[in-house]
Amino acid sequence: MAMAIAQQHRESSSSGSISKHLDAGKYVRYTAEQVEALERVYLECPKPSSLRRQQLIRECPILSNIEPKQIKVWFQNRRCREKQRKEASRLQTVNRKLTAMNKLLMEENDRLQKQVSQLVCENGYMRQQLQTASAATTDASCESVVTTPQHSLRDANNPAGLLSIAEETLAEFLSKATGTAVDWVQMPGMKPGPDSVGIFAISHSCSGVAARACGLVSLEPSKIVEILKDRPSWFRDCRSLEVFTMFPAGNGGTVELLYTQIYAPTTLAPARDFWTLRYTSSLDNGSLVVCERSLSGSGAAPNTASAAQFVRAEMLPSGYLIRPCEGGGSIIHIVDHLNLEAWSVPEVLRPLYESSRVVAQKMTIAALRYIRQIAQETSGEVVYGLGRQPAVLRTFSQRLSRGFNDAINGFNDDGWSLLNCDGAEDVIIAVNSTKNLNTTSNPANSLSLPGGVLCAKASMLLQNVPPAVLVRFLREHRSEWADFSVDAYSAASLKASPYSYPGVRPTRFTGSQIIMPLGHTIEHEELLEVIRLEGHSLAHEDAFMSRDIHLLQICSGVDENAVGACSELVFAPIDEMFPDDAPLLPSGFRIIPLDSKSGETQEALTTHRTLDLTSSLEVGPATNQAAGDSSSCYNTRSVLTIAFQFPFESNLQDNVATMARQYVRSVISSVQRVAMAISPSGLSPAVGPKLSAASPEALTLAHWICQSYSYHVGADLLRSESIGGDLVLKNLWHHQDAILCCSLKSLPVLIFANQAGLDMLETTLVALQDISLDKIFDESGRKGLCADFAKIMQQGFAYLPAGICMSTMGRHVSYEQAIAWKVLAAEENTVHCLAFSFINWSFV
Repeated sequence: MAMAIAQQHRESSSSGSISKHLDAGKYVRYTAEQVEALERVYLECPKPSSLRRQQLIRECPILSNIEPKQIKVWFQNRRCREKQRKEASRLQTVNRKLTAMNKLLMEENDRLQKQVSQLVCENGYMRQQLQTASAATTDASCESVVTTPQHSLRDANNPAGLLSIAEETLAEFLSKATGTAVDWVQMPGMKPGPDSVGIFAISHSCSGVAARACGLVSLEPSKIVEILKDRPSWFRDCRSLEVFTMFPAGNGGTVELLYTQIYAPTTLAPARDFWTLRYTSSLDNGSLVVCERSLSGSGAAPNTASAAQFVRAEMLPSGYLIRPCEGGGSIIHIVDHLNLEAWSVPEVLRPLYESSRVVAQKMTIAALRYIRQIAQETSGEVVYGLGRQPAVLRTFSQRLSRGFNDAINGFNDDGWSLLNCDGAEDVIIAVNSTKNLNTTSNPANSLSLPGGVLCAKASMLLQNVPPAVLVRFLREHRSEWADFSVDAYSAASLKASPYSYPGVRPTRFTGSQIIMPLGHTIEHEELLEVIRLEGHSLAHEDAFMSRDIHLLQICSGVDENAVGACSELVFAPIDEMFPDDAPLLPSGFRIIPLDSKSGETQEALTTHRTLDLTSSLEVGPATNQAAGDSSSCYNTRSVLTIAFQFPFESNLQDNVATMARQYVRSVISSVQRVAMAISPSGLSPAVGPKLSAASPEALTLAHWICQSYSYHVGADLLRSESIGGDLVLKNLWHHQDAILCCSLKSLPVLIFANQAGLDMLETTLVALQDISLDKIFDESGRKGLCADFAKIMQQGFAYLPAGICMSTMGRHVSYEQAIAWKVLAAEENTVHCLAFSFINWSFV
């Protein structure tokens, strides 16, 4: 009996604990009021703490019957549902994009198949004709039919004739955008893929130059049409676009007569203008079309005097086809087909006007990138620093580019006139006495200059200089070419400071610059940034006052693989707290490639560039040999245009003109020196960075470094199979650790660094010898090196503990260990230099 009672008691207690456990974790059915209260808290804090949940129960009587643990579970489930919802939405968006892109690729595949079939038929026809006696005559007639589109322009003096021209233009444009009217080939260096902006092609054999693009954009067709028709907003070379006549057409479309002016990219060529008809219409499938072509005749120009500075160019049927996608977004086709009248420019510049790749980069690809940029900004994907709105930053970039183009072209209707130009000067001086730096919205921020603006500009031809590499160097090493006092003069003049030229307060430039990024385009092809140049007053009364100078700067074209793209560095002085409508007076550099590079040449360039930079350290016969080898793998030309603007007072015009001419000549000399140093074709010893007279060649130095490391440390710096012949230099250059060499002088300076060393210091071989050893170590590192210096000289090497060093850009670099050793000459009794190896370094 007692045993039965005890067993019953155990069963009841066990069932009670189970039911209690189930009650604690059972599903709770919340009322609508409870859910609403919890949702309000979730919006404020998706993950409340335990104290916050208990406080919630106390403050909300309707939640008093729910345990804190159950509320915790509700928030966990709510966060999980939110995460699942976002992921589902993202996957749906990706699926829509992939579906649209798949449709686009299928259409492109069909077009290419038709083009192949057409070419096969033409090839067969040509073979038959070659076997007949009239092969030459027939071949010529066939070519004219294929390459010269026959079209008859109707009377352009009445609406009916214009509408007929518009319909003809529409048909020809669609045959180029989706048909086989033009033999399109893939744009070099722009392979389509999941991360690409779109599919790009250029014409293979047709009259003029042509480019084509198609891609997916998450904007509605009507918005895209609005953006593309506003050409000056996205085409940086477009000076103006004026609508002279507009009348309605069928399907709710419009016909417009336009006059467009295009900037010249360099001082060596005239600008271009177009007199065109633009037709906007909708198709039966819901697509929108904007097509355009030149009209015969001279057309109208708003200013006859200014029109004399332009060469009339021809726009062959071009335009935009925008098709709506299911679920939102659009598929866009862009065709640009131009005849830029290359006969009107010097022969050396004609490749610039005969290259479809240049048109693709400047117009076609730029249009698609701009639309995608707007789409990302609209969706909130783009985040910029310093609290600036994306539209404001775009306006800054456009104003810098437009001001630079105005300075290069110097149009009469803008008030520019040449100063004492006899045609023999290497530097052109232009003066604008009516220049008023108007701002975009606030007249109070406009700056009326008492004298005006003076522009010193010049163009020069560069041989075997990669534009992207040169622009990167100019951006990162301003002290190599710029004069801080000139920057200070421009900044002081724009601030209307009492310290105007020639009485600018004496200032010492520290040589350092700080780059503060503002924004960038979606593919980082253009960077907008603020540059701070650090300076300190030399006057005793202002000894503790900062004389820093701030520049607003855009840098573009730094991608070496972008075929046909020009590289630019444009900057303007600004105040430290510059408003959104701050006045700007841009100056800068533009480097335009004139010759196209084949794929094999580009690969050879990237393979050999680092070693060619190393060869700039060589002296003797090996230098010439390296130059000959590399010139065969990279032989191209580019034109460099420099334009610097200076504000001046009327009584100081001659002084400022003399200063500007001398300064631009100095900049040209510095750029030439840098260009020769970074050229893959190598350097003569008298031009680039030099070692002492007893310096070895780079290959010999590499052998000395490795042999001395093995002799002192007792281990191999490189694998044994990597030190034979010329391999030692190549493998040392690509070694994962940063290896530096410094001279043995009272103030040791760096004389060599491998690629990892240059990356760590954020410098180049050109500027390497301006860096002393004490600049790269912090205080503790310098003390440790001084303490171990005697050990290095006596023992031959020393292990340095982990520490921090500094790059030339002011960034901290940490390393786990460093090894220092003496580099002995071949006789092993002469110490040539000291070498350092920084192991496992990284930016902090």
